[in-house]
Amino acid sequence: MDYDVILTVNNYQLKVNLEDNTSTRALVEYLKKDDFVIQAHDYGNFEKVGSIGFNLPTNDKKITTTPGDLILYQGNQITLYYDQNTWSFTKLGHIDISKEELIKILGDGDVIITLSLITK
Repeated sequence: MDYDVILTVNNYQLKVNLEDNTSTRALVEYLKKDDFVIQAHDYGNFEKVGSIGFNLPTNDKKITTTPGDLILYQGNQITLYYDQNTWSFTKLGHIDISKEELIKILGDGDVIITLSLITK
């Protein structure tokens, strides 16, 4: 792709290495028009999750997440994993970051996550 996706949370900007699937292509098309701003809450002590307010196409596969995985859940929620979980998900991408660094950046409680598109 000719674009990079940047995830901003708590004043940190993190580059997302996108998967190549119909979900990420739809995400990029949306981000060409506007940023995603997601009010994300902690769930299960392994992820931050928030609604995007509409559906993207899914490409669900049973996977085990790793810290830094950006996941589309049920077509209308974005999840940033800071620990492992096994389920049928659509992987959007991955941030190359350690679990400890990511937990420090995300902090406790709710966070605002912004996804932005930049041209390479």
